[in-house]
Amino acid sequence: MSLSVEIKQRFQGFDLDVQFDAPPGLTVLFGSSGSGKTSVINAVAGLSRPSHARITAAGRRLVDSDAGLWTPPHKRAVGYVFQEGRLFPHLNVHSNLLYGAGYAKERAEVAGFDQVVEILGIGSLLERRPAALSGGEKQRVAIGRALLARPEMILADEPLAALDEPRKAEILPYFERLRDEFSLPILYVSHSIAEVARLATTVVAMEQGRVVRVGPAAEVLSDPSFTPLGVRAVGAVLEAEVATHHADGLTELSANGVPLLLPKVAHPLGHSVRVRVAAHDVILSREEPKGLSALNIIAGTVQSVRAGGGPGAIVSVDTKAGRVLARITRRSAQALALREGVACYAVIKSVSVAPQDIGTR
Repeated sequence: MSLSVEIKQRFQGFDLDVQFDAPPGLTVLFGSSGSGKTSVINAVAGLSRPSHARITAAGRRLVDSDAGLWTPPHKRAVGYVFQEGRLFPHLNVHSNLLYGAGYAKERAEVAGFDQVVEILGIGSLLERRPAALSGGEKQRVAIGRALLARPEMILADEPLAALDEPRKAEILPYFERLRDEFSLPILYVSHSIAEVARLATTVVAMEQGRVVRVGPAAEVLSDPSFTPLGVRAVGAVLEAEVATHHADGLTELSANGVPLLLPKVAHPLGHSVRVRVAAHDVILSREEPKGLSALNIIAGTVQSVRAGGGPGAIVSVDTKAGRVLARITRRSAQALALREGVACYAVIKSVSVAPQDIGTR
């Protein structure tokens, strides 16, 4: 199931003009605050009515302003997960979960009640009221309510923004399961690189009301010219499989046959994962390093050197494991004579990759 969006809308001091096609999977609208992400998702949901729009979801036209078609929100078959749970305070979790289902009996069921409760791990919460739930628990219930409303599409507007880091880490795996276990298009708004790297099938990058990049997450995030949140957020995404769990607490991944040692990864052998490696955590060497504490030393070839306006540069290195980005000083790049085609080694500390940088694919 795919999603096609074309929207034009003039606001005071801001023009929204976007067009993109999202294939099946989880599509992230990504960009800094004020880039127009929420305006797009609200137009898809029917919470706003742009002056010009064509929106098609799962083969069904929802909006065509030229043809005078505008489907009311309650008929769009959309499950919406907001930044806050927005649960009904006078209803318990069981009743909150079933609230939307009562208005969607004519649509096919996406998942049964027991299945949703099991996937989200909320069986022990069913009799509680929202006031007795943590932020993470409220968001899990909100996800369940969206699924049980028999949607043809899921929308999520920065659903982790109001949570602290431990609660974000708690919720991310549920969105991974939502992406992997249900054949629903998911449009997810975020300005977090970590969320994009873990969740996105497709990235739609936005700046000042315009779409500036569309493509697979690994491709977009590994582009050294893509710096919407500044160079501190630059990094690459490697795809790998869990190869071995070692007794010393490290997990060995295989990235296209290249071993990558990381702190224990909570996935079984053979499981496919994606790993975000921040550019500022990568060191480069022209010769194979010896006697280092860093465990991951990957041979590669410089693909490009992109100098910034300050003293830094982003070096893109093609390796058998995938593209790796390194943020170094221009002085270092000159001292190592780094240029396109030069052989080098990328050095990655195992402990520099945090658990939230590792997701399923």
